[in-house]
Amino acid sequence: MLVLGIESSCDETAAALVTADRTIVAQAIASQDADHAPFGGVVPEIAARAHAERLTPMIERVLAEAQVTLADCDAIAATAGPGLIGGVMVGLVTAKALAMAGDKPLLAINHLEGHALSPRLADPALAFPYALLLVSGGHCQLLRVDGVGRYTRIATTIDDALGEAFDKTAKILGLGFPGGPAVERHAATGDPRAVPLPRPLFGSAEPHFSFAGLKSAVLRAQDSGLHATADIAASFQRVAIDCLLDRTRRGLAGMGPVGALVVAGGVASNRAVRAALEGLAADHDLRFVAPPPSLCTDNAAMIAWAGIERLQAGFASDPLDISARPRWPLDPAAEPVRGAGVKG
Repeated sequence: MLVLGIESSCDETAAALVTADRTIVAQAIASQDADHAPFGGVVPEIAARAHAERLTPMIERVLAEAQVTLADCDAIAATAGPGLIGGVMVGLVTAKALAMAGDKPLLAINHLEGHALSPRLADPALAFPYALLLVSGGHCQLLRVDGVGRYTRIATTIDDALGEAFDKTAKILGLGFPGGPAVERHAATGDPRAVPLPRPLFGSAEPHFSFAGLKSAVLRAQDSGLHATADIAASFQRVAIDCLLDRTRRGLAGMGPVGALVVAGGVASNRAVRAALEGLAADHDLRFVAPPPSLCTDNAAMIAWAGIERLQAGFASDPLDISARPRWPLDPAAEPVRGAGVKG
């Protein structure tokens, strides 16, 4: 089985060809960092325009690199949400056109499911059920994964996602874009205990996450003029990880038996975050699984793989009139939480 994957939910344009034996035959990712850097964050209109300009040539390049044609593909998988709706529409409409032209099944993939299943692309030994910590620019959730399409949300952020807090911290400190890697680089040279910062919800009986107060405290620390930039970055990263560990530990306590603690999403490429979570997994006698960094950030290989997983699990292909979705929770039955629970 050979599936063409398309990803365009935020600011990476990506295409990939993946087989059912977990081989990434070819892939390409075009970053938009230079387009958005002057604004210190992703501008949706600029992102959508860049996707429209780059996606078709990228698909042609991936097919050529693999020395296959559309006729050799068994299905077309594309992110259908959640994400910036303009970009999602570019990718999904392109996938619909290819599916119609080639008479191929269309697989409209939840971007979060792509992240949720990406560790199984990298690790064939990862079996259900497992605990998934999904940490990205738009989401911070702890889920129990019992199978393809079977997700139970244990916890979510009540305000900001962890990746968003990293990005906003970078903007406050003037570290440039993309923010997460910039904070990590500066944190490596700073004193992680130099700046007193709050730890939102630390020790709370509920398992949910909160990072808005921490972000505000970073702004106050910067405005005070009392601290070096590297010290603020290091202190922020340390406290953010403390909160992440505390909240994840609380969520694991009420999750039931699982075989592994899995982390996915863009923040999972942060080495300090990975090391801390690996220790938490060891404390709970769980395997720790994290995809390689190339599969943590947005990519099309995970979208193609999610399509393969869905086909192998017996899910039907999607109709050509399926709509793009700006919001699409993995667990639609989860009760809303106070604050920004609508994020999923």
